[in-house]
Amino acid sequence: MRCFTRVSVSARPIAATSRRGRMLVAHAMFTFAAMAVLAVPARAQGISGFGEELRGQFEGSAEKLVALAGAMPAESYSWQPMEGVYTVAAAYMHVARYNYMYPDMYLGVDAPARMEYGSLEERVTTKDEAVRILAASMDHVRAIMDSMSDADLAKQTELYGREVESWAVLLQLVTHMNEHLGQAIAYARMNKVVPPWSR
Repeated sequence: MRCFTRVSVSARPIAATSRRGRMLVAHAMFTFAAMAVLAVPARAQGISGFGEELRGQFEGSAEKLVALAGAMPAESYSWQPMEGVYTVAAAYMHVARYNYMYPDMYLGVDAPARMEYGSLEERVTTKDEAVRILAASMDHVRAIMDSMSDADLAKQTELYGREVESWAVLLQLVTHMNEHLGQAIAYARMNKVVPPWSR
């Protein structure tokens, strides 16, 4: 028959110099640290600093697109690599349209007055107008990003039928812009234009 010995717990602390004492102290410190981390709202931990990083990623791509649009010769704005795909002008205006559309549709930020962004790809064909509108669309997004706090970035919204936080809309905007930055670089190279940042 197995005997169980009753063990009384002493009020005296276990010596931290013993192996068991060190393990208990380490376990207690780990538990306390974990509880302290969990006490901070998970949303605040995840979003803090994200807006600044997102803004930096946007800026790098925005500057390249506007610089490349300026470097393309005016006569190339009607060029397209094949029938049925965007011309140079339409590719830049597609980016500008989404820079206005994403904030308008999914963040509730109206496009500037008189900006009919829905028809930009068809309507704008000249270099001067295209560069001006593209640059203005970048300024529009900059102003939105600069005005959003961490709490704003964490607000719920909808994007293509999914419930997301507002930062996801801006991330989609940057991702979309980067996709067409690659397209614009290919268009430039096919027209023997070296991107300004590669010179």
